[in-house]
Amino acid sequence: MAGVVVSGAQVSYISQDCEEIPEFLGRKYGRVAKRLDLSFNLLRSLEGLKTFSYLEELILDNNLLGNDLRLPRLPHLHTLTLNKNQISELESLLDHLAEVVPSLQYLSLLGNMACPNELVCKEKDEDDYQRYRYFVLHKLTNLKFLDTRKVTRREREEALVRGAFMKVVKPKDAKAFWENVATFTMENIQRATDSSEMTSYKIRHCFMPLQSLHIRSTNCIYILSI
Repeated sequence: MAGVVVSGAQVSYISQDCEEIPEFLGRKYGRVAKRLDLSFNLLRSLEGLKTFSYLEELILDNNLLGNDLRLPRLPHLHTLTLNKNQISELESLLDHLAEVVPSLQYLSLLGNMACPNELVCKEKDEDDYQRYRYFVLHKLTNLKFLDTRKVTRREREEALVRGAFMKVVKPKDAKAFWENVATFTMENIQRATDSSEMTSYKIRHCFMPLQSLHIRSTNCIYILSI
């Protein structure tokens, strides 16, 4: 087929300007492909992946995939790259990935609004990006690599304690953020720190002053979610 490059179990269909995955790809290669590269297309839907049940690597860089992105269940998938798409809502994506790709170890989201770094906004800094990493690792606990960096032991520990607190909301949700802070009670704190996995060191980190939750970036707010 024109545009398709096949090498063993690796299938590439790059720069074909397709808005959806062609049906012939799944019919011809769905049962044999372990690596599929669909980068540099115009994809808005991944519905055609249903037949690729043995995929281990999926490359979707430089497409038009947005917050409605939905993958079929891919139990063997360990590598997923979604660089330079149109994803702005992080939490819903991570919840979906946790459900459908349980073996995921490598994820890259660079170049999306959901990944706060200088690739998408000059006002982002390393602190913004590190908070994002903690939140992702809180949601996807099996990751070994995130974007271009290996996940460190310290990041895993911080994600366990603080990752749930690093949710990013848009400026329009700032009012809701302060309402959440106003209703934050000692009962909530007690419930958050009852986990048997928390050491006294980790608990001390949970009782950070509220002012430490203030954000230096003008484009997002990191909130404590209980």
